[in-house]
Amino acid sequence: QVRLAESGGGSVQAGGSLRLSCSASGSLYGNYCMGWFRQAPGNEREEVARIDEDGTITYADSVKGRFTISKGNAKYTVYLQMNSLKPEDTAVYYCATSLISDYLAGGMLYWGKGTLVTISS
Repeated sequence: QVRLAESGGGSVQAGGSLRLSCSASGSLYGNYCMGWFRQAPGNEREEVARIDEDGTITYADSVKGRFTISKGNAKYTVYLQMNSLKPEDTAVYYCATSLISDYLAGGMLYWGKGTLVTISS
């Protein structure tokens, strides 16, 4: 069983920055990935950024150049540095992890409870 906990959400004005943190307990026996997702009211959940165990990173087009995902020194730790925030970035942000094979087959298996990010104009 893998459990994740996010922190770092909050409220900032447009143009500001926030840094989200996520750490997971438990183990994944194989090549894994960790990612950040978000869901705004009335919208479907979308993938924001993902980092694979080998360091491969992908970003949603909407956040490229503004958000940076990185791994921490501790295994199963990931951060999301969010700069130049916009009101449309307002959402609940979720951290997730999975074996890469499971992710490719059907999506992330383990999820945190989410942290709210609110950007005011």
